[in-house]
Amino acid sequence: MSYFEAFVLALIQGLTEFLPISSSAHLILPSAILGWDDQGLAFDVAVHVGTLAAVIWYFRKEVVALLSAWISSIFKKEHSAESKLAWMIVLATIPACIFGLFMKDIIEIYLRSAWVIACTTIFFGLLLWWVDVRATQKDDEYQADWKRSLFIGLAQAAAMIPGTSRSGATMTAALYLGFTREAAARFSFLMSIPIILLAGSYLSMKMVVSGAPIQLDALLIGIVVSFVSAYACIHAFLKLVTRLGMFPFVVYRLLLGAGLIAFLLTQ
Repeated sequence: MSYFEAFVLALIQGLTEFLPISSSAHLILPSAILGWDDQGLAFDVAVHVGTLAAVIWYFRKEVVALLSAWISSIFKKEHSAESKLAWMIVLATIPACIFGLFMKDIIEIYLRSAWVIACTTIFFGLLLWWVDVRATQKDDEYQADWKRSLFIGLAQAAAMIPGTSRSGATMTAALYLGFTREAAARFSFLMSIPIILLAGSYLSMKMVVSGAPIQLDALLIGIVVSFVSAYACIHAFLKLVTRLGMFPFVVYRLLLGAGLIAFLLTQ
C-alpha cells in the first residue's frame, strides 16, 4: 500500500464513519474505479483505532460522566440520568452483536456486492428523507427508554447490510422515535463507541490469528488521518445538522447510488 492509498482510504473511513452516507459504499470506489487492492486487516484495525479515538476524545466529558455513572449504578446502586443513558447505550449495542455473530458469514457471502451497496444506499437514503421530513424532534438522548434503545439497536444491527450506513440507520430510527436531529446524532455517535471497540477487537484477533503482514508507516498514516478527519466530521456535523437537516445527505446518497449503478452498467 502506498502512502497516497493509505491517506485516501483513511480519509474516506474517517469522513464516512459518522456521516449518514455509508462508509462501505465509499470504500468500494477505490477498488472498483482505480483497481486498488484490499487494504488488509492491519489497516482496517488502524482506521478503527483512529475513528474510535476521535469519537471518544470529542465526547470525552460525556464518556467519563457516563462511564462513572454506569459503574456507580452497578456497585453503589446510585442511579442518575447519566447511568440510565449509559445502560441504554449498552442495550442498543446488543442487537448488533447478536446479528453479527449469526449473520456475518451470510452477509460476507451474499450481500457484500456493489449492486447491493448501490441499492441500499438509495433506499435507505430515501427512508432517511421520509423520516426527517416527518420528525417531531421533541426529545433529547436522555429521554431514551429501553423500547427506544432496542429499536435503535435493531436499526444498528440492520446497518450491517452493506450500503445501509450505521450512523444513517441509527439516526433514522432516533428521528422516527421523536429525537431532535442533534440528539439523534449524539446518541448515534455515543452508540458507535462500544460497537467500533468490539469490531476493532474482532479484527485485531483475526489479524493475529491470520498472521497478516504489518506495514507500520501505512498504519500510522491510517490512524492519524482517520482520527483527524473523523473528529472534524463529528464537530462539523453537530454544528450543521440542526440548520441543514438530513436533506443534503439524502441528495448525496441518491447521487452516489445512481453513480454506482451507472458505473456497474458500463462494466
